[in-house]
Amino acid sequence: MLESVGDGGVKESAYDTAWVALVQDVNGSDSPQFPSCLEWIANNQNPDGSWGDRRVFLSYDRLLNTLACVIALTRWNVHPDKCEKGMDFFNQNISKLMTKNPENMLAGFEVSFPALLEKARRLNIEIQDQYSSVLDDIYAQRDIKLKRIPRELLHQVPTTLLLSLEGIPNLDWEKLLKLQSFDGSFFFALASSAFAFMQTKDEKVLSYLNGVVQKYGGGVPSVYPLDTFEHLWVVDRLEHLGISRYFHSEIKERLNYCYRYWTEKGIGATRDSDVPDVDDTVMALRLLRLHGYDVSARNYLRTQRAANRLLDKWVMTKDLHGEVCYALDIPWYGSLPRIEARFYIEQYGGADVVRIAKTLYRMPYINNDLYLEFAKLDYNNCQAIHRKEWDNIQRWSQELKLAEFGLSRENLLLEYFLAAASIFESNKSTERLAWIKTTILIEAIRSNLDNEESRRAFAQEFNNSIGAPSNANLLERSLNTCWQKFKYERQGTKTCRSFG
Repeated sequence: MLESVGDGGVKESAYDTAWVALVQDVNGSDSPQFPSCLEWIANNQNPDGSWGDRRVFLSYDRLLNTLACVIALTRWNVHPDKCEKGMDFFNQNISKLMTKNPENMLAGFEVSFPALLEKARRLNIEIQDQYSSVLDDIYAQRDIKLKRIPRELLHQVPTTLLLSLEGIPNLDWEKLLKLQSFDGSFFFALASSAFAFMQTKDEKVLSYLNGVVQKYGGGVPSVYPLDTFEHLWVVDRLEHLGISRYFHSEIKERLNYCYRYWTEKGIGATRDSDVPDVDDTVMALRLLRLHGYDVSARNYLRTQRAANRLLDKWVMTKDLHGEVCYALDIPWYGSLPRIEARFYIEQYGGADVVRIAKTLYRMPYINNDLYLEFAKLDYNNCQAIHRKEWDNIQRWSQELKLAEFGLSRENLLLEYFLAAASIFESNKSTERLAWIKTTILIEAIRSNLDNEESRRAFAQEFNNSIGAPSNANLLERSLNTCWQKFKYERQGTKTCRSFG
């Protein structure tokens, strides 16, 4: 699966596919330029008549996707039965916008939705008047947002406003064409780019649309590419799930890729983005630093503080609250690898995770059930090995009669827990046992050397017992040797066995 990670495996968006389907044939015929998009729309209507994510019902998402798809089908006068079923769903559910939590509103919904309503009316698509108060409220929100949009800034430098051009009226396209991305798109957004082509007939935009439609074969995602975002989050998920050690070369390759596109301003969601965003920049900063790359986000953070704003993506996941609480309650230096993995396996939603942008979308290379099942198998395998080691540690303690020197089972368990939670890999049993035995022996010796003279004598004996060859068990063996002599002198025994 990791070999398939590339430009961003974002699932198709019905809303954006509908906008691309609205593009007219460039040769002048009254037919769609991208008939495969219309075919995708016809084949992906939900049983209830809506379009949108089938596993998550979010009114904002379903209504936006449904209206966009009905508009596309109506524009080209195809599938009237699907249009009728779609509008039945729309009119029956529009009232739900009155009761929905505004925190779950799609990005730019108050701009993109009114634009669709106006387009629907021009096509004589019937929207029931009984919910006019709901629509009036959305129009009011749109007017407030449009007044806040800095028009001069919109036309001068690339900003995230380029994501929603289809909802912004009275645009100066001569100026906006100068803000095209390297690949011809407008901020890599399909709906925005399709709308831009309708207004400008720009060849670079058409080339971008052709490329994405050809790659996806019909339905298109909301944003493409999304490569740096995907690379970073794949690495993060593998590390949090505790399985990154199986993918060292793949992780190195992905971090090298992101490092090539890191700038002093930060990093965006895709390699050609001129607008760094907070989540990609912070994620890249954390991962690159942890893996030894020389990066700094000082300039980026200074800019964000000066602007007094932080733009972020939102996610609907299994236990986002739990992830946040863990991060706030457990400091980074106190988060033991295996404990973090155990919590995250519970929090990771697998294939059920959906992200919120202009529509709901999924990224299967970041969130999937394969990672989750692999993480569970790996955790259980390690835990089985740890249980056997714990049994051996208890027998070792009994043979050395450590309980007679004040070391309880609880002491042993705590020390083994710390060792196993830090050095947890199944192939590092030698290192783990050396850690726990050394720690236990040191504690036993320390608690029974009650004066300066005995401590110095033991230290000298320990130094004498250390040989030149170095291996993982050397310290433990040396301590064990000293421990046997210490027991002999303290208890007056004639013989003492040595246990490694």
